[in-house]
Amino acid sequence: MAEVTRNDEQHRYELRQDGRLLGFAEFRAIGDLAVMLPHTEIEPGHEGEGLGGQLARTALEDIRTQGKLVVPMCPFIAGYIRKHPEYLDLVHPQQRGVFHL
Repeated sequence: MAEVTRNDEQHRYELRQDGRLLGFAEFRAIGDLAVMLPHTEIEPGHEGEGLGGQLARTALEDIRTQGKLVVPMCPFIAGYIRKHPEYLDLVHPQQRGVFHL
């Protein structure tokens, strides 16, 4: 089973299975109030396995736990939020239109 961890040194959430990196979601702090998620990547050959969703969900839950908002610059993350409206509250209301949320 794949596991997601936050790597603060690399500024990314990493998804690993049996020690092998299968994907990551980069993050950048925006002051003390928000986290930008600019890019998500899954290793070729592992698309369609639900790993991107697991990565997005874990990152969004971690950001929620921190009490911060999300700026979903990554199209995959924005699309994930569109499909999972329980995360819509993490995006500032004035920014939702920018990301078509």
